[in-house]
Amino acid sequence: MLPQMWCFATIWSIGTTTNLAGRMKFDVYMRAKMKKIGVTFPEEKLVHDYQFDIVKKEWIPWFDTIKAFTVDIALSYNEILVPTLDSIRTKFLMKTLITNGKHVLTPGPTGTGKSVNTSEMLVYEFPENF
Repeated sequence: MLPQMWCFATIWSIGTTTNLAGRMKFDVYMRAKMKKIGVTFPEEKLVHDYQFDIVKKEWIPWFDTIKAFTVDIALSYNEILVPTLDSIRTKFLMKTLITNGKHVLTPGPTGTGKSVNTSEMLVYEFPENF
């Protein structure tokens, strides 16, 4: 399980600092490294599209880590937050860092959901602090 966890950490430290074209190149590089150390990995999507589940000891798609999404009809339009691949990954990584006493920096262009994701994650994951 240690090689898989190392791969996951590498993907989300070194491999997260690029755009889609860079991620595609990193995917090829990472798969070659994983094959070399005997780590099996799903072929369907990029390495960035999976999380390593330490309980199941397998790679699972990020969308499989959340409950099925339904729209609460009592909410107004501007209150509806639809989970995206990026928001799921970002909130997971933020929660992991925060619960381990690490600081979090969420860089990115305007309109990519940094403030919304941070607020939602803090309110729902750490409600006792609000």
